[in-house]
Parts: sequence; structure tokens; C-alpha cells
Amino acid sequence: MLDIRLDSFSYHEHQKHSRTSRLIKAAYVTNSCILKTDNGPQLWRKFETPLYRKLRKSQEYMEDVAIDLLSLKMSLFKERDKYTPLTLLETYLSSPELDFKDIIGVICDFLLAGIDTTTYTTSFLLYHLAINPEIQHKAYEESLKLLKTPQSAVTEDVLKEAVYTKAVLKESLRLRPVSVGIGRILQNEAVFSTYPVPAETVVVSQNQISCRLDKYFECADKFSPDRWIKGHPLYKQAHPFLLLPFGHGPRSCIARRLAEQNMVILTLKVVRNYKIEWAGGTLDSRSLLINKPDGPILLTFKKRE
Repeated sequence: MLDIRLDSFSYHEHQKHSRTSRLIKAAYVTNSCILKTDNGPQLWRKFETPLYRKLRKSQEYMEDVAIDLLSLKMSLFKERDKYTPLTLLETYLSSPELDFKDIIGVICDFLLAGIDTTTYTTSFLLYHLAINPEIQHKAYEESLKLLKTPQSAVTEDVLKEAVYTKAVLKESLRLRPVSVGIGRILQNEAVFSTYPVPAETVVVSQNQISCRLDKYFECADKFSPDRWIKGHPLYKQAHPFLLLPFGHGPRSCIARRLAEQNMVILTLKVVRNYKIEWAGGTLDSRSLLINKPDGPILLTFKKRE
């Protein structure tokens, strides 16, 4: 997107008031406040409530970061080699149909959507592996076959062959999706199960509930990655609109492939190098704007020999 390193893992960015720390906090506050301001009495429409003030300040900080990054990219854009392929942001900058405000909005979306979503999804994935040691062992065996040494790089060929690891991710997204479903505003009146719904109504599909029903998935509450592997006895072609963790259509997640790739790489490297154990009670999810763990992530990592 930006083709700019934010150095989020550097010593400086680990400090409490660093840009990375403040961005993480801003994303958390935004996700925590949006649903409450949207569903509550909405007094913020009359005057600035404390909750709305927190939301505004978080959004303003993310906008400030987006403006800084865009300004930096624009200065580099003028100096770039014309034969170098354009990044997504550079494509936006070259488009006469998009103005500065549009591009700032896209960057803010990336900053907001790229922090908590993959963090929570990865947390649930590691939790499922930790409480299902037999599944973790199968994932380890695959990583052992694909990564000859603990330091081996995850190449394009490795990603193509990581069938079981991808199934682990997909199964984790089935049980613990990023959101409960997809929200849309009806363009026309519709009828759902004989119940008429007028146009302009906000409708949210309940994919999270559907994915937990035995009518769609055998032993639906059981964590079973094998159900996604073609040729396995448990495999059954699922309805294409049941599992939609990244949305659908023009408004689907633009960074889906990048997010999936990052989580598969992390899973391969972690299980290749560490045995994961769970040190807490049952972990469930809590819905804010997105689903998040309802407790701390109490994982233990033991180095493999």
C-alpha cells in the first residue's frame, strides 16, 4: 500500500508514546466506541459526549499519521524511477478521479483495519492450536516438511504447499470470525422468511451463527481443519456465502490476500519453532465493532529441539 517501513518492531516504537503504540491504542478506542455511539441514545449529535470525544481524538490521530505518510510518499513519488511498478497508493495518486481527502480516507481505513483484525484472528488461531495438541502436531509436521530448518524462509512455493495450515486458519475464522456478518443497506424492499423488510433498512447477515449450525457443518462446534481439505472424509463443499470473514463484493477487504498470507507465515514459523500451550480458561469472543477475545491471551511457547 504505502511501500514505507513504519519500523513498528524497533526499540523506539516499543515505547509507550511512540507512533506505533498510539496507533494501536487509537484503533482499539475506535473499535470500542463506534458501536456504542451508533447504538446508544446518540446524545453526541446534540453535544460532544465523553465517549464521542474519545472517538474523535482517536480518529484525528489516525488522520494525522495518514497525512504525514502521504506527504512523505508524495515527496518520494516525484523522485521515483518511471520504470518501477506503481504501488497501490501511487496508483491512487496518479488517478484524476481521487482527491487528497479520498486518499487520506483509504490510508486511515488501512491503518484501522490492519491492526486489531489480524491481531485478534491470530490470537484465536493460536488458542485453537494450543487447546488441540493433536491438530497442532499435524500443523507442526507440515511445517517440518516445508521448512527444512527453523530459520528457513517461507517462500511462494511453501505457501502453495501449506494446505493444512491454511485449513487451520479457515477453521479458526469459521468459529471465531472477525465480525458477526456483513452489513448492507437494502436498495429495495425484500422479504426474509415471510417477513417484509422495507428499503433503506440496515441488514446484517449472521454468518457467525450460521457457521455454528450442524445443518451446515457436521459437529459444528468442533475445531476440525480437515473439513476444509479436499479428499478428506470430513470434507464437504460448504455454501459459498456461509464463511465470509473478509466480506463480499466491491466492499470486501482489499487486503485479504496480504492478511491471509501474513497469518499463514506466522503460523508456519511459530509451530515450526515452538510448542504452544494454553495457560488460561476457556476463551470466548466479545463483539464490539469487531469480535475480540473476552480475556487475556495466556499462551506458553516452548522451544522445540
